[in-house]
Amino acid sequence: MNREQMIEKVKAEMPERRWLHTQGVMETAIILAKRFGEDPSRAELAAILHDVAKYWPTERMQQVIREQGLPSELLVYDKELWHAPVGAWVAEHEFGVADAEVLDAIRYHTSGRRNMTNLEKIVCLADYMEPGRDFPGVNDIRELSEQFLDEALLAGFNSTISFLIQKGKRIFPLTIEARNGLLE
Repeated sequence: MNREQMIEKVKAEMPERRWLHTQGVMETAIILAKRFGEDPSRAELAAILHDVAKYWPTERMQQVIREQGLPSELLVYDKELWHAPVGAWVAEHEFGVADAEVLDAIRYHTSGRRNMTNLEKIVCLADYMEPGRDFPGVNDIRELSEQFLDEALLAGFNSTISFLIQKGKRIFPLTIEARNGLLE
């Protein structure tokens, strides 16, 4: 499947506003990849597919998690996390993506994890700070990303964890591990 076919198929899976977000993530991922010595085409591929399953019905995501052997612990946490590992599965099985690092960048773009690759960090950060995002502190994160990938991502995780605590939500263990790993 070529890039244009992939884009059309992904675009059909989401509302227009989410496609605009995806375009922002694509552009930001390319910029960050160039800035931090990663392959822009791999960063763009992961960005194109990062939210492919975001608007799937909950039942459909649950079914993929259960039937495809994805970590069942996901089902205990907020369903907002589910689309990332489900999306990685879709990228591999429906779009033919074979690059393990691209698949991991999709898989961990919401939660992060300890010892993230630069590609994973770039896609996670691009998703967090693409131009359409507007929340307190996002401009500070964008400013940090001009020079420091890890520090910008750490600020993103800090913001996410604070938000989840304020909302009384559970925090996925990989996010805490990702943050702690960046501090180390």
